[in-house]
Amino acid sequence: MTETPTTWPEAASARYRAAGHWQGVTFGARLRHLAAGHPERVAVVDGDRRWTYADLDAEADRIAAGLRGLGIGRGDRVVVQLPNRAEFVLVWFGLQRLGAVPVHAMPGHRRREIGHLVRVAGAVACVVPDRHARFDHRRLMSDVRAEQGPDGPLRHVVVVGDPGPYDDFVPFEALRGDTAPGTGTGTDGADPSGLALLLLSGGTTGLPKLIPRTHDDYAYNARACAEICALDARTVYLAVLPLGFNFTFACPGVLGTLMAGGTVVIAPDPSPQTAFALIERERVTLTSLTPPLVPHWTAEASAGSWDLKSLAVVQVGGARLPEDQACTLGPALGARVQQVFGMAEGLINLTRLDDPEELVRTTQGRPVSTDDEVLVVDAEGAPVPDGTVGELLTRGPYTLRGYYGARAHDRLAFTPDGYYRSGDLVRRLPTGHLVVVGRIKDQINRGGEKIAAVEVEEQLLTHPAVTAAALVGVEDERWGERSVAFVVCAGEAPGTREVAAHLRERGLAAYKAPDEIVRVPGLPLTAVGKVDKAALARMSRPA
Repeated sequence: MTETPTTWPEAASARYRAAGHWQGVTFGARLRHLAAGHPERVAVVDGDRRWTYADLDAEADRIAAGLRGLGIGRGDRVVVQLPNRAEFVLVWFGLQRLGAVPVHAMPGHRRREIGHLVRVAGAVACVVPDRHARFDHRRLMSDVRAEQGPDGPLRHVVVVGDPGPYDDFVPFEALRGDTAPGTGTGTDGADPSGLALLLLSGGTTGLPKLIPRTHDDYAYNARACAEICALDARTVYLAVLPLGFNFTFACPGVLGTLMAGGTVVIAPDPSPQTAFALIERERVTLTSLTPPLVPHWTAEASAGSWDLKSLAVVQVGGARLPEDQACTLGPALGARVQQVFGMAEGLINLTRLDDPEELVRTTQGRPVSTDDEVLVVDAEGAPVPDGTVGELLTRGPYTLRGYYGARAHDRLAFTPDGYYRSGDLVRRLPTGHLVVVGRIKDQINRGGEKIAAVEVEEQLLTHPAVTAAALVGVEDERWGERSVAFVVCAGEAPGTREVAAHLRERGLAAYKAPDEIVRVPGLPLTAVGKVDKAALARMSRPA
């Protein structure tokens, strides 16, 4: 359960250090350096609350001291399940200052997921809100503790807000003692090449796996993205997606912005009305979205009278951005669109700010590091030529070499020479840019014909009545699998014949047309904002 994660071979580690990718600095020490360099610069904004870099450094000391008083120390794992509010960042750096390990949980996780994270990580504490989105997280934690029993690892629950009737829950404010700035005990000897945090795998089915990230590799992840995005002290990043999401936190996100000396503004929800008001007020220059948000932002920007002139770059990632939306988003917001394709396991691809428009519209970027190694292979593992669809394999200075506590799974997830099998189907262009075609498991096998769901979904969105679409496979006696398209429509949903004709006009083969069209008011999303195809598949099954 607490086994040491698989690490990079020594030869690769030495190469990454020599290249300057790994700098041998812990996150606790990085914050100290940032605060010393520009103490009065604003680091974090949450509503009317503001923290300078000196404030953030002092809070890290206070929270580390409070956690140490609970008996939490270096190497202990702590699940952080907080919504978008400054306390997520404060707690994260407090844990880093202590040398403890934050485990990023999503606000939407419930008893099954949180209990799983506690067990697999061996977490000694959880940090939660009192209530969020009309859900009582205190009751959730009471259930998790009862389920694990007296022999479970969880010893403490810290509540941001009112602990309610749970006398043994610790109020967050009780952690914040009177420790003076700069008087903390550093990082308790934390190793920069050691475990810094645990992220969650972003799959849409099953319980998440834990992804170990070190101080060295995760800092490089954020720094490499920040350099490509040209972040500096003038950058104002708006965190719209969940803070625990790797995309939001380090691509370049919160960490990349802070490491560049910029300002992080936290949005409590992803609605365009909330975000646009913050863009106006704080002069935001960069933000990140997932594709399901794009139509809403585009519509609000076109209909409203918001002042968005400060916004320079809008990143879109988490899933493939349909080309027609890539064309309309930038003009609607008056900003440069940047496509992002990556994974919490490591490899991040970005379109560049000076890429031709065609590459920005039609590709999901290229690797951020010169030491990212990418293979595109067929079903037998043999490399395929550029332009041919295959599975993406990767290894590099910030891509894991093994999951946390999952050695049996690692034998399937990695090649013998350390390449991570992403499960993503891509085409690589001669420029190195990748076009995401779908997932190996997101293919529908209809009578032997393979249908890439993402290809059909993108073309469904070109129908004038369809505003969102997801294609799933359902067991079928005749075909093995049949395809069901779930669509969100502005008016009446088109029938299967109309859709088939439309797709045929778009150049798709006849077998790719959905066998069934189901109109839904909205597409269900996973905790990280991806379309929940497992939930849709359950909706497709006969009662």
